[in-house]
Amino acid sequence: MQQNPYVYIVCGEASGDLHAANLVAAWKTLQPQITFKAWGGERLSAQGVHLEQHISAMSFMGFIEVVQNLGTIRRQFKQLQQSLLAQKPDLLVLVDYPGFNLRMAKWAHEHGIKVLYYISPTVWAWKQNRVYTIQKYVTKMYCILPFEPSFYDKFGIEVSYFGHPLQDEIKRYKNTERSPLQFDKPILALLPGSRRQELAQKLPLMLAAAAKFQETHQIVVACANTIPKSVYESYCNAHHVFLSSTHTYDLLSQAQLALVTSGTATLETALFGVPQVVCYKGSALSIWLARKLVKIKYISLVNLILNRSAVPELIQEECTIENMQLALTELLPGQQQRAAQLASYEQLQNLLKQSGVSERIANSMNSYLVS
Repeated sequence: MQQNPYVYIVCGEASGDLHAANLVAAWKTLQPQITFKAWGGERLSAQGVHLEQHISAMSFMGFIEVVQNLGTIRRQFKQLQQSLLAQKPDLLVLVDYPGFNLRMAKWAHEHGIKVLYYISPTVWAWKQNRVYTIQKYVTKMYCILPFEPSFYDKFGIEVSYFGHPLQDEIKRYKNTERSPLQFDKPILALLPGSRRQELAQKLPLMLAAAAKFQETHQIVVACANTIPKSVYESYCNAHHVFLSSTHTYDLLSQAQLALVTSGTATLETALFGVPQVVCYKGSALSIWLARKLVKIKYISLVNLILNRSAVPELIQEECTIENMQLALTELLPGQQQRAAQLASYEQLQNLLKQSGVSERIANSMNSYLVS
């Protein structure tokens, strides 16, 4: 074992990088001398973590894109194996990204490396047989959704739920002074996603739907820093919209309502108290496969956590300009649906517990360095 505790972190997407970075920040307060290396992104790098691979080379979305990049994924897997064998960390912390990370958990366990897993795969939705991989090869699973522990209980797997780490990130944001976006009309926010593939499929529809509200609202598109602004401009030139490259939370903290691509952004939008319409549109083959394989009633985290239809979900053939416009109209001030969503958001907050999640998880993980 090295003189200083050594932890290796693997995440493959921006959300994992965010939560891993907050975990590292909390962990360093417990053990300032700890050494971290990772596969991650800018957030982990900003915490002083040495990156051996950047997530920009790892983020593949959907069934088809994964198949098309299998060769790249295999090469990355072997590269990480070689790095772990050479460095032998005290702990391997795998963050989400289950297609890659669960295979790595099996390999690491077989090579004597202790594995902790942060952010459970959606085994309750599909590929339930992954539970047995977790059971055999993961020392501890850390869940971030309140209904996940009861699922694992059925398989006799001990997990911990300390709350959702987005609570920490939002609290941190609210405690930081920001320059507000200056408009003379209420904001209709468009959150089209952080991948070019998502922009191509959904942003034109979102823009067309939002055009109905341009007289009464300022339309603002949230731009991901992983995509050049010129890409957004190519979609938006014919529309009267503002492209925001600042923190998405700057937009959500001021928006009156929003159109949101399914994913973590749906939960963030809810935690900022912004009534929303959730949209998803993918390739016909990917959607067909998902409907055959995925066993969940909802696609938004808000509805999944509450286990009811609290926010409207427009998926594939239902994701039309007319349906978006109707759903947005029902969320304007004074409308019953707006009040109902806001009441649902209060229930959501109670289920997700309070902030300090990263600190509680870091404290738990730290105990495995000495056990």
